[in-house]
Amino acid sequence: MNAIFTIVLVALGLALVGTTIIWVLQQRRSPQSALAWILFVLTLPYVGVPLFYALGVRKRGARYAPLSFRPAPEPGPPLHPVEDHLRRLDVPAATAANTMALDADASQARTSLKRLIAEAETSLEIALYRLDPDAYSREFVSWLTEAARRGVEVRLILDQFGTLRRPQKALKHLHEAGGQIEMFSPIARLAATGRLNLRNHRKLLIADGARLWTGGRNVGASYLGSPGASGTWTDLSLVIEGPVVARYREVFEADWAKETNSPPRPVADVPDVPDAQGGAALQLVPSGPDMVHDALHDALVHAIHRADRRVWNATPYFLPTAQLQHALITAARLGRDVRLMIPARSNQWFADFARGAYVRHLEEAGCIVLRYGAAQGRRMLHAKAAVIDDMALAGSANFDVRSMLLNFETALAMYDSSSVARLADWFTAQEAACTPGTLPATLPRRVAEAVFRLGAPIL
Repeated sequence: MNAIFTIVLVALGLALVGTTIIWVLQQRRSPQSALAWILFVLTLPYVGVPLFYALGVRKRGARYAPLSFRPAPEPGPPLHPVEDHLRRLDVPAATAANTMALDADASQARTSLKRLIAEAETSLEIALYRLDPDAYSREFVSWLTEAARRGVEVRLILDQFGTLRRPQKALKHLHEAGGQIEMFSPIARLAATGRLNLRNHRKLLIADGARLWTGGRNVGASYLGSPGASGTWTDLSLVIEGPVVARYREVFEADWAKETNSPPRPVADVPDVPDAQGGAALQLVPSGPDMVHDALHDALVHAIHRADRRVWNATPYFLPTAQLQHALITAARLGRDVRLMIPARSNQWFADFARGAYVRHLEEAGCIVLRYGAAQGRRMLHAKAAVIDDMALAGSANFDVRSMLLNFETALAMYDSSSVARLADWFTAQEAACTPGTLPATLPRRVAEAVFRLGAPIL
């Protein structure tokens, strides 16, 4: 009897391993990644199989309903080849009659948030990855609480992992005032998704369905503290009005529907901004398990390959996919002005180790590596932005595997010359705090980098 039980158990194990290998081979991933998972599953099946289903499976079809956007009545001809490429990946078309302002420092960002919340009359929709347990977050939540008390509908989505530590008392007051709070938790959704490594990394605040604050900033002292203070990070956020705001609201409504198990609310179009003559031409680029395609990643690769002048990137964490790394190396070898701005030391030392080989390979190909804050002590760069020829991108997504292929993210593509110039000017201004070139790496460091690089997809 024991022998029969053992045979059945072994047969089931082999079937599960075989099924897992088929899953790996059907996934859209690099050959190196696929081979690594297959070897892991074969050598340590009792560890590799559950880890793959928890961490390794990417797009999951019915697990998350695909984002649905209202079709534009007459989208018109594409404004840019990248915009055309994104349309083909089911991303809504760009709109031209918007206004956009940059919050270049933490003080401006705090002022923008306070004004948007204070002026809200009907609704506030907020999604944040981090809401730190400090005075700045408590102040932010108090603004939301005041809005709820005066009759504004306040809905807040927080990522459970990113806000493990959060201002609980302030959030309780918000709830008591009528604010609605939902937590994005992969643990709570494990039975439905089979995924533990998902994060809602989107960052946005929408006031009255018509005004938007978005970008790379979360809420806390690191993001909204005194500019120049040692603990305040260099980051980037945007304040936008115009028709593109409706597309962001559709993303929020889809996220809210997932967390509340309710149908998404319909979203009304936002009219053109009256005084936006020759205004900002902007396009929302969402990314995540609720998108059929890897639109943000593929648009970046496409934009870099077609660049003939410049490819400037700023990111706190640089762990690119093979396609992105190859595109950057190719652009640098073709003589394009390729620049990569990264913090000299980020707040995640393991990500710094993992990026080492990628950065050196880029430098060897001719890329200018700019280490932000190297001469000023530990200054953290948290902005995520790219300027590629005559278009630009900014948003919540880091230049890494997790943001490009796993997380729920939003980015804003810019196609008008004024918006692109402002982002390029911002990038150039940050170069004053940078030291060019990478540091020599000892053999022990290179070995450590190679080890951490293996975990790049989940860092």
